[in-house]
Amino acid sequence: MTDLPEELPEGWEARGRQATLFRRFTFERYAQTRDFVDAVSALAQGGGAHPQNINFGSTYVNVTLDPTPTGQADVELAARINAIYPPAER
Repeated sequence: MTDLPEELPEGWEARGRQATLFRRFTFERYAQTRDFVDAVSALAQGGGAHPQNINFGSTYVNVTLDPTPTGQADVELAARINAIYPPAER
């Protein structure tokens, strides 16, 4: 089983026996939601770490990150995702 650090990035929670990380991001408009999904995709491609699951509706995005053997890569990706939220107003 993977042990995650005690302090997770703001807004993230550990879930399940395998300690996946989860966060819901909310938005006012669909355009913001899509911009955020695109930004997370670009961030994952550039960083070499990918979310286990991303699902979204008109005004929210749920992100789940799988554990690594140390848990650290997920925490770092979660912090990088936090850094791009909220997207710029349009």
